[in-house]
Amino acid sequence: MNTPTGPALELDEVTVSYGPAPALENIGGVVGPGEAVALIGPNGAGKSTLIKAILGLVPLVSGRITVLGRTPAQARREVAYVPQADTLDPEFPISVGQVVLMGRYRRIGPLRRPRAADRRAAGDALEQVGLADRARHRFGTLSGGQRQRVLLARAIAAEPGLLLLDEPFNGVDAVSEQALLDAVAVLKGQGTAVVVSTHDLALAHLACEEVCLLNRRQYGFGPTRLTLTPDRLRATYGGHALELRGDRVIVAHS
Repeated sequence: MNTPTGPALELDEVTVSYGPAPALENIGGVVGPGEAVALIGPNGAGKSTLIKAILGLVPLVSGRITVLGRTPAQARREVAYVPQADTLDPEFPISVGQVVLMGRYRRIGPLRRPRAADRRAAGDALEQVGLADRARHRFGTLSGGQRQRVLLARAIAAEPGLLLLDEPFNGVDAVSEQALLDAVAVLKGQGTAVVVSTHDLALAHLACEEVCLLNRRQYGFGPTRLTLTPDRLRATYGGHALELRGDRVIVAHS
C-alpha cells in the first residue's frame, strides 16, 4: 500500500437523498492517513448511508467526496469495507482462510490464481486478528465475534488506504473487541485511515482521533475529546439522549 501524501478522505458539503427529503445534508470533514473518525448518531441518522456514499454506491445530490485523492469509484480498489452483517451464508462450506483470501481478489484479478504473496498476506492478516490457528476451520462454525474478526482480516489482506467499518463491535465478546481494536491500531500505524460507525463512546475514545456526530445533518466534526460532549450528543439524538451512562448513550424514546 502506498501511503497517500494528502488527506485520505475529504467530505465537502455532501448531501444524499433517497427521495424528497435528504438522508444526509451538508456533511463535511477531513480524515488524514493513519487517522480514524467515529460516526456517531441514532439509528436512521445516515451513518450507513455516508459509508455507502464514500464507497461510491449512492449518488450525491450535491457536494463532493474525495478518497485518496480520487473519486470514490476511482479509489475503490484501495478501500476495504466491513459491513454490519456479511452476506456470507454460515452454512456455506468455505474455510476461514478462503474468506480472508477474498480480500486479495481485486489485486489478483478474476481469472488468476492466488500467488504465494497473496497467501502470505492472508495468513498475516489472520495472525493480526488472533485467528491464525483457525485458517482451516469452516467460517460458519465460528462465534459471531470470531466471524467479525475474520471479516476484518479479509479487509486487512486487501492492504487498503481507507478502511470502512459499519458497527463492527455490535454483539462481539470482549476478546474479539480487543482484537479488533488492536488490529485497527496496527492499520493506523501503517498509514491506513479508518471510518467506523459505532454507538459506543468508549470505543470512539479508544480507537478514534476524531468524531462526526450525525443525525441527517452534522452536529460536530472534530477531535474526540472536544466533540463528544453531553450537549452535542443530546442535540444529535434529538433531545432523547437523556443519560450518558459510563461511556454509552442511553436513549429514552418518547
